[in-house]
Amino acid sequence: MHPHYEKAHQLSFKAIGAAIEVHREKGPGLLESIYEKCLMRELFLQQIPSVQQLSVAIDYKGFTFEENLRFDVLIDNCLLIEIKAVEAVLPIHKAQLLSYMKLLNAPLGLLINFHTLTLKDGITRLILTGSDRP
Repeated sequence: MHPHYEKAHQLSFKAIGAAIEVHREKGPGLLESIYEKCLMRELFLQQIPSVQQLSVAIDYKGFTFEENLRFDVLIDNCLLIEIKAVEAVLPIHKAQLLSYMKLLNAPLGLLINFHTLTLKDGITRLILTGSDRP
């Protein structure tokens, strides 16, 4: 089991609650960047540690370099959130989240699509392979 899986699992409930609060306040139909800023504010108000965009070491066949990742929200270094405001979530959106999860070694990710009438219909939970197993 990933050492931070349980922490990420617990934080996912708080993150979803914060996202629901943003959706309740702002509703569907806005730009992703607006939801991202509002979610960061809500996480701050709820004292949930979160960051955006980090420089990460990337290794490719023995070649290591630093790259700035433009992910949406990383909560407490273990839960990654990708925000969308789209008509339909596509497989590439999930693939992007999984790729970032691998690079950041985040065991759990949430893909949150704010372009839904009820936010719970727009939430997809992704687990990094093997993170939830001993």
